[in-house]
Amino acid sequence: MASLNVGSLGEYLREQRRNAQLSLRQLADAAGVSNPYLSQIERGLRKPSAEVLQQVAKALRISAETLYVHAGILDAERERTEVETRAVILADPSLNERQKQVLLQIYDAFRHENGDGTDDGAGDSDAEPSSSS
Repeated sequence: MASLNVGSLGEYLREQRRNAQLSLRQLADAAGVSNPYLSQIERGLRKPSAEVLQQVAKALRISAETLYVHAGILDAERERTEVETRAVILADPSLNERQKQVLLQIYDAFRHENGDGTDDGAGDSDAEPSSSS
């Protein structure tokens, strides 16, 4: 249980449920999950699937993405998406190497601007494009 991020998820869910002035039973009914299961999620005993989190988010009228972050799901998904995006850019035969590098730098800049980028040096986003290519 220590490796799961369900404790903070449960605390966050309980807080959101109380802010929405819903009982545990009301939220469980609205989300289409059992009352005991939702209680276990709130107490950090269960790790819900992304589908369950989506149902709960809809019932609470909050972003499912927010719940995914609290559950530790979204960071892994974002990392996978970033790797896939980079792979698609690098594999595009209609772009030359300079164009691919410029696209990756723009992509890194937008991710950084939006607070999603981590500086792992993968795209050398801080490097100036060389004009001697």
